[in-house]
Amino acid sequence: MDLRLAGQGALVTGSSSGIGATIAGMLADEGCDVLVHGRGAGAAAAVAEQVAARGVRAEVVLGDLTEPGVAEQVALTARDFGARILVNNAGPFAEHDWESSRPADWRAAFEGNVLPTVRVSQTLLPSLRAHGWGRVITIGSRAVRTPLPNMVAYSAAKAAVVNMTTSLARHLAGTGVTANCVSPGVIVTPSLSRMFEERAAGDEAPGADAEGGPDEAGIVAEYAPNPSGRLGRPEDIAAAVAYLASPLADYINGIELRVDGGITGTP
Repeated sequence: MDLRLAGQGALVTGSSSGIGATIAGMLADEGCDVLVHGRGAGAAAAVAEQVAARGVRAEVVLGDLTEPGVAEQVALTARDFGARILVNNAGPFAEHDWESSRPADWRAAFEGNVLPTVRVSQTLLPSLRAHGWGRVITIGSRAVRTPLPNMVAYSAAKAAVVNMTTSLARHLAGTGVTANCVSPGVIVTPSLSRMFEERAAGDEAPGADAEGGPDEAGIVAEYAPNPSGRLGRPEDIAAAVAYLASPLADYINGIELRVDGGITGTP
């Protein structure tokens, strides 16, 4: 299907690895020029090279979005790049429960997941509104509806992101700019694999498969039971983002699209 994205420009924050890199690649496959963002020059350059190999323009912008002024500068670079699509993907997670979490942990969760989204979006919005068309797509989490007991601060921060998305969509009414959120379930990424490898090494189920990698069947059964019977892949999230970024999704606005295999159930 032609998503009618050829020639559009996109900024994907946190796109030097994982889900963000896959989103960048899929947007490039649809003809988007992509501004790759990350904190490490080498990793971001490698993704940009892969994006450019699709025959589109690819550039890199670096910076820690939690540092003062960096998010705004990244957004201004995106404006000059011609980005009409903003994918707010950057956002760290850490494991803390109600007993172990401290004020600094809650602060870090919001400073890493909420404030960069606000700052990048606010800075880029005037350009999108002036153009009369644009997309703001933010990555949430299945934790917004089913808070994770071992990630309480992260869950709350991601819930705020969904709330902000609804608010932003209403704020942008009539401008041609839409705002939506994609909430992934349990997605197979290098960071997720490391987490379960560490748990397996510490004799925490689920363990490893016959080849030494995380046991996906065990993870699904014990950690992420869902009607689809598997873990998600970055491509599952990227496909949802690409659709919402396209003109085909003009009438979709202010939603949280759960791409989680059904793990959160129905509303």
